[in-house]
Amino acid sequence: MNLLLLDPFEVAKEYPETLTNSLQYGHSRFLKFNKKGDYLASGLLDGSICIFDADTNQVIAVLKQHTGVVQSLEWSNCGRYLLSSSTDCKVLLWDLKTKTVIREIIFESAVWTAQLHPTNTFVFVCTIFNDDPVYVDWSNENDIRILKIPTTPYQPEQSLTSDKNEDGDKHIEEPEPKKQKKSKDLAFCVKFAYNGKLMFMGTNKGWLNIISNFDNSSWLKTIYSQKICSSHAKQIVISEKTSKIFVNCSDRIIRQLSIHEDFITKYLKNPSEPTKDEGKSEDSEASGASATENNENDEFEIELKYQDVVNRLQWNSITINHNGEYLIASTYGSGAHDIYMWETTMGSLTKVLEGPKEELFDIDWNNKRCCIGANGLDSGYVYLWTNIIPQKWSALAPDFVEIEENVEYSEQEDEFDILPNEEINQRQLNEEDEHVDIITKDEVDARGLQEEESFVIPMILKKDIDLSDGEDVD
Repeated sequence: MNLLLLDPFEVAKEYPETLTNSLQYGHSRFLKFNKKGDYLASGLLDGSICIFDADTNQVIAVLKQHTGVVQSLEWSNCGRYLLSSSTDCKVLLWDLKTKTVIREIIFESAVWTAQLHPTNTFVFVCTIFNDDPVYVDWSNENDIRILKIPTTPYQPEQSLTSDKNEDGDKHIEEPEPKKQKKSKDLAFCVKFAYNGKLMFMGTNKGWLNIISNFDNSSWLKTIYSQKICSSHAKQIVISEKTSKIFVNCSDRIIRQLSIHEDFITKYLKNPSEPTKDEGKSEDSEASGASATENNENDEFEIELKYQDVVNRLQWNSITINHNGEYLIASTYGSGAHDIYMWETTMGSLTKVLEGPKEELFDIDWNNKRCCIGANGLDSGYVYLWTNIIPQKWSALAPDFVEIEENVEYSEQEDEFDILPNEEINQRQLNEEDEHVDIITKDEVDARGLQEEESFVIPMILKKDIDLSDGEDVD
């Protein structure tokens, strides 16, 4: 479609409004757009992975290796590699150039989710059923490093306070004995920060833990914890541009947290590598005081809470747009068929996208093409919401007017006059002097988003030849 013929106001819309297409191939369980938005990967109930082309909405590849339900999919930034996890206890890394598995690991339990490192394709984290989450570095196929990620909330080992009595002697209060934990903390979701130096974890007890990863996976340590709810934290979404965290909890509330500026400066923008002894009580007073202060001053403020007070809906999945200004969520229940959308500045409900007559399970936002995808729980179809952009033919000429029916054209007096050859030749010479650049690529697309190079999945086109007539084919 010619961009010059598009209405700029329609192109610049931040979110789609109309259900336009449905894709059918197997029973979709999980879906994920790649970073550029050219492809859509759909994980199926039978363990297959189907990849659709976003331009033609046709299947271009089917990957078969899993034997259980596909639980998660994650694209690499370059678009060449795809990470998949399944209930068959496997995590696979696919090379889409050859459409083969180049890395494989098998755990003892089913894998809930798996996410790639933002900058290193051969590093990922995953959550495992009834077990600790793990950090895996399989850069070397023959030497795979697996580290268990701690799930216990951060607590200073020794909280000491010092006071001076009348004689000037220092009195140290004895720390209170720690209570025995009744049950183990289990991680339901783990998410890398956008620089890959931190990991955000949500547990079954409502804790948000932050784990540091500053020296290439040689050790992992919880540096901060905050109780955000009394139920399970099911899903975490992080916005890089607005420094906001969205947590989908099982108490029917989506919480929006803001990251403190000091925390961003210290760990995200200019990360400084901590030492392994940081936070310990060898330097009794200093370490105890700093750790206590870190817990008392919450680094993450709960700004907004999103919920349906009337219907008390549970949220299946959440995601945000490219700049974090809009949040969408799919609803749980047989009577819930819509996608709710809020703006994240004031928390007001912006729109409810009407869906098909079935519950929508997983959702994802294609920011490059302003498209929202969701899969149906019953049918397994993939539904796409897009903007229908009418062509603006008046861009060809200011006096061009679109008409609804044929009208008789009134010819102007000098419209079809024959021009002298000299004038025609002069016009052609002027047009030849104009420089037309067909090599340099645009830095931004029609919506103002940065253009990035992405991997193109190779395709082998096969032509069916009918030899029934006995003709020879060279």
